[in-house]
Amino acid sequence: MKSAPLDTGLTFIRTAAGRVSAANGWMGNAFKSWMPTGLYARALLIMIVPMVVLQSVVAFVFMERYWNTVTRHLSAAVVSDIAALIDVYKGYPQDKDHALLRRIAQQRLGLVVDFLPPGDMPPPGPKPFFSLLDQTLSVQLSRQIAKPFWIDTVGRSNLVEVRIQLDDAIMRVFAQRSSAYASNSEIFLFWMVGTSSILLVVAVLFLRNQVRPILRLADAAESFGKGREAPNFRPRGAREVRRAAHAFIEMKSRIERSIEQRTAMLAGVSHDLRTILTRFKLELALIGDGPEVDAMRKDVDEMSGMLEDYLAFARGDSGEVAQPTDMALALEELRSDAERHGHTANVAFNGLPVVTVKPAAFKRCLANLVSNAARHANTISITGQRDHRYLTVTVDDDGPGIPLAMREEVFKPFLRLDDARNQDEGGTGLGLAIARDIARSHGGDITLGDSPMGGLRATVRIPV
Repeated sequence: MKSAPLDTGLTFIRTAAGRVSAANGWMGNAFKSWMPTGLYARALLIMIVPMVVLQSVVAFVFMERYWNTVTRHLSAAVVSDIAALIDVYKGYPQDKDHALLRRIAQQRLGLVVDFLPPGDMPPPGPKPFFSLLDQTLSVQLSRQIAKPFWIDTVGRSNLVEVRIQLDDAIMRVFAQRSSAYASNSEIFLFWMVGTSSILLVVAVLFLRNQVRPILRLADAAESFGKGREAPNFRPRGAREVRRAAHAFIEMKSRIERSIEQRTAMLAGVSHDLRTILTRFKLELALIGDGPEVDAMRKDVDEMSGMLEDYLAFARGDSGEVAQPTDMALALEELRSDAERHGHTANVAFNGLPVVTVKPAAFKRCLANLVSNAARHANTISITGQRDHRYLTVTVDDDGPGIPLAMREEVFKPFLRLDDARNQDEGGTGLGLAIARDIARSHGGDITLGDSPMGGLRATVRIPV
């Protein structure tokens, strides 16, 4: 019986904790969506936000403590002088023209005083947006003089006009604004904002110089991933960035050295095997003609083709340099080859046709896709599209297609599908594997899908 309230309390706590965690995650995701993604922008925020917060706090404390306090003291002193003049006005009625009072006010107190005939006060004027002086003067006049008054701090920029209603006259006083208001506060704010702006400009220039080596390193890595060289790349910037650049250069050298060693080994193997196959062909030519000899010749030719496929797959596209290539012309050549072998083919290309690729390797990639389509279909459609980011080439056919579950498996080396599609009849099962390997060496990939023609669609996409 006692455990039921405990279970209810635990359930409530878990529910509340789950809601708090979900709200925290939502706020975190929203904050991440507002934050910039670039290192340069984030570094600027790291410098700008604390500076702005610090200046805001300093300005607030300055406004509240210094500016308000100084203005209140200055306004109180001016109002005290005006109150003293009112006392002199009341205590010396024998001064009919008030010449003595005006002289004392101007020479001793820095005030200009005159008297107007009794009457109503002017209507209240417009208040400034920042009315600290108006508020402070009004408080001090109400506290020290306690008579009807009217003030104007807007009409004359350097003067403050105060009118006070006496029993038999209206006393008008002109005081310097600097006598009642901390006028040098704007200078403080100007210097604070000015020095911060200079520091911000220096920080922007410094950060740009620090981020530039990182961007160069990223460009060099991206170019290497696309099979291109990064000219004039060398370690620069801070020590950590130089260390990363040196590590990238060493990694690039190791990869290139490994590829060169593999290529040299394959060249030797290719030379030895081709020598043996050439000897076989010569011996078969000396034997003469016959059914058995024709079968052996067919086997030797098939073995030679398989050897070329194996070597092409193992060698990849090493040794070839990327250069600008007219892709529209390359696709047109593929169409001509397909029609020459008795297939119906059409080509279309949209966008700027010149793309930087390894021409022989990339043509082999597309030729493998076209030959794969030609082996199982009668009609082939080749479409190219180039925008500011990618080159996309699609090869559509009207063949039987490939089952959805097998569209990734067919890229594995030496894999052949069942007899329904009769994949790679007499081949090695390396065509699609070689094509994807070449596409990925250019920084892209190959995907398979359904073609609007009813067969298979192979899509090659590489960055430009």
